[in-house]
Amino acid sequence: MKIRAFKGFRPIAEKVKAVASRPYDVLNSEEAFEEAKGNPWSFLNVVKPEITLPPQIDHYSPEVYEAGKINFQKLVKEGVFFQDKTDCLYIYELVMDGRSQNGIVACASVDDYMEGRIKKHELTRPDKENDRKNHVRISMMNAEPVFFAYSAVKRLDQTVEGIKKNKPEYDFQTEDGIQHRFWVVDKPEEIKTIVDVFEKMPATYVADGHHRTAAAALVGNDLKKENPDHTGQESYNYFLAVHFPDNQLAIMDYNRVVKDLNNHSAESFITGLTYSFSIDKKGKEAYRPKHLHEFGMYLRGDWYALKAKEGTFNDHDPIGVLDVTILSEKVLKPLLNIHDLRTDKRIDFVGGMRGLKELERRVNSGEMAVAFALFPVSMKQLIDIAESGEIMPPKTTWFEPKLRSGLVVHKL
Repeated sequence: MKIRAFKGFRPIAEKVKAVASRPYDVLNSEEAFEEAKGNPWSFLNVVKPEITLPPQIDHYSPEVYEAGKINFQKLVKEGVFFQDKTDCLYIYELVMDGRSQNGIVACASVDDYMEGRIKKHELTRPDKENDRKNHVRISMMNAEPVFFAYSAVKRLDQTVEGIKKNKPEYDFQTEDGIQHRFWVVDKPEEIKTIVDVFEKMPATYVADGHHRTAAAALVGNDLKKENPDHTGQESYNYFLAVHFPDNQLAIMDYNRVVKDLNNHSAESFITGLTYSFSIDKKGKEAYRPKHLHEFGMYLRGDWYALKAKEGTFNDHDPIGVLDVTILSEKVLKPLLNIHDLRTDKRIDFVGGMRGLKELERRVNSGEMAVAFALFPVSMKQLIDIAESGEIMPPKTTWFEPKLRSGLVVHKL
């Protein structure tokens, strides 16, 4: 695998906590507006620039992407951001509930993605992919890193731990209690050690950020085709990624909410479920699945435990074993007439960090008719699927803690 050091644009240390924002895809525009209110340095102004424009603006208009570019240029002009003078790698540690994960921030190779060495496990939604592609193309930067995993290597662990003995460049805690620490790696011998270890890896894996990964790689590939003097050394041949060892990562549940019951009554819908599931009504207390092939369902103010019957799954198939597959094949398609999770507007996805109360809220409000809580996918399942060349349905994995945006930017 080819990774590269780069001259990152970073916030000055005294402003980093004000700059650092949650990723663009965990907040809607209204939530982002509220979170950034009164904070001109918030990186949400760059990655969700519609919040700085009149509320009636089309969020996918060229003016929005241009605003993101201008908002970043303003942060540079005002001295909130500066560029490192030499090519660097970076170490990004996140600590949540006492669990630490250490990422290596580096530029990943567009060629590695296009040629299948950066392995995917999810399909992307075309609208979201195009949105991020426009953002990258117009701003000519990777504003947010993607989240990669690699099979843990002892030598890398040792190198990272050695770097972490130095004082971090940034060290702050966010309102969710997560500690963020960031080291600059500018010693040539340390950079070479890390790059050389990656050179021997057969693959890395997209853990989180499939849309951003696809968008960044496609823009880089387009710029390559458009440049008659292309050499392969240009910045656009690489995109921003944080690489984590697989044994430090944890995946949370990624749940589903559906707008209607496809002309079923609640009773006929439950009857339809009995062909594939044993059903236990739990009442008002939220039910979180405790095992693979168990689901929680919230419908008309009550929770139900659904257990998939034998014959509805295949534990010997990397896709057939997944609970998202069972839900799609036995519920979403036959009962709710939802066949394409990438494009169907009747279904939405709720990350596990928001909790089961968020599922209840969206159903109780009348916005949604039914919610499904799923058991989380494991890292082994993710890597098995990526290695097999198979693809999970969209929105299958939810990683926590999330990377903060704005700690470093890669210009194309």
